[in-house]
Amino acid sequence: MAPNPLPEWQRAHGAPLFTAQIRRHPEDFQVTEILGWELSGDGEHDYLYIEKSGANSQWVAKQLAQFANVPLKDVGFAGLKDRHAVTRQWFSVPRWNTPDWSLLKVAGVRIDRCERHLRKLRRGAHRSNTFAIVLRCSEPLDRDAITHRIGRLSAQGVPNYYGEQRFGRNGGNLRLADDWANGQRLPREKRSMAISTRRSYHFNNLLSDRVAQSTWNTLMLGDKANLEGSGSVFDFSDIDSVLQARCEAMDIHPSATLIGDGSECEPVQWAAALARARVQPGNRSLRLKVQDLEVEMEEAEVGESTVTLNFSLTRGAYATAVLRELCLWS
Repeated sequence: MAPNPLPEWQRAHGAPLFTAQIRRHPEDFQVTEILGWELSGDGEHDYLYIEKSGANSQWVAKQLAQFANVPLKDVGFAGLKDRHAVTRQWFSVPRWNTPDWSLLKVAGVRIDRCERHLRKLRRGAHRSNTFAIVLRCSEPLDRDAITHRIGRLSAQGVPNYYGEQRFGRNGGNLRLADDWANGQRLPREKRSMAISTRRSYHFNNLLSDRVAQSTWNTLMLGDKANLEGSGSVFDFSDIDSVLQARCEAMDIHPSATLIGDGSECEPVQWAAALARARVQPGNRSLRLKVQDLEVEMEEAEVGESTVTLNFSLTRGAYATAVLRELCLWS
C-alpha cells in the first residue's frame, strides 16, 4: 500500500481521547440533507427524497437518468453523499417522460417522497446536513473527558478542515493534481477534481498554521470575515469591539483564501496552472460551528463501548473535522 502523503494537520482542542471504528455497519454513519427552503409543488421537475445505502450520489443520479430516459446532466442533486453510509437527500429529474417512480427498483435505493418544483436542483443549494455517527471502541471510555471535550466543541467550534476523502485513497487525487499542473491532459471532470484537491490541500495547510498559532478562531487584519452559514464574506479595515463580539458569538468567522489565478502558492507550477485555467480565487471559513451537538455513551457488548454523536453542519463541511477533535478512527 502506498504511504499516505497527507500531513498530520494541527488539532485545536487537544490530543484524541480514544480510538474507534467507524462505519462497521452503514447505519453507523447517517447523513440527512436539509434543503432549508420550500418546494413550489408544481413545475417540470420531480424532486425525489431518497434514502440510499452502498451507493454514492453520482451513481444514484445515473440510475435515475436511465429510468427517466433523460441525460445525466439534467439530473440534479445538492451535495455528494458517501457510499459507505445511510444517507437521505433530494434529487431532481425532469418530467419530460412522466416516469412512474413507484416502478423504480434499485438495490440500496428507496424513494421516500416525490414532489415537484420549477427548477433543477443545483449543487450547494441545501442549507445543512445532520449527522448521526456511532463510534465503536474496544477500550474503556473516560466519560468525563469526553463530556468536557464535547462542551468545548459546541462552544468554540472546530477547525474547518477538508476531510481526507477530498484527497482520494492514500492521497491519490494529489498526485493526479500535480500531473495536471505539470501538463498532463485530463478529462473535464478529473481536471475539476484535480483543481479542487490542490486548493483544499493548500487551505488545510494554511488552517493548520493558524491552529498552531491559536488564531484559527480569531479575526486578524488581512482576513475576510465569513458570515455564519453562508458563503458571504466581507472586508474590514479595523477589528473593533463589535466585530470581535460577533466573532466570539460565532456569527462571523475568519476565512482564508482558496487559491486561484493570481494567488501565490507552492509549488510554483501550480500558480501557473491555476492562471492558465483561469480559476477564480475564493474564500472558506477557518472555523466550523457545530450545531445541536449531543453525545451518548454506553456499553454495547462485552468489551465494547459506543459513543454516538448527533450534530448539524453547514453545507460543504466535513463530519471528520468534528471527529478528529475527539478521537482517532479506522
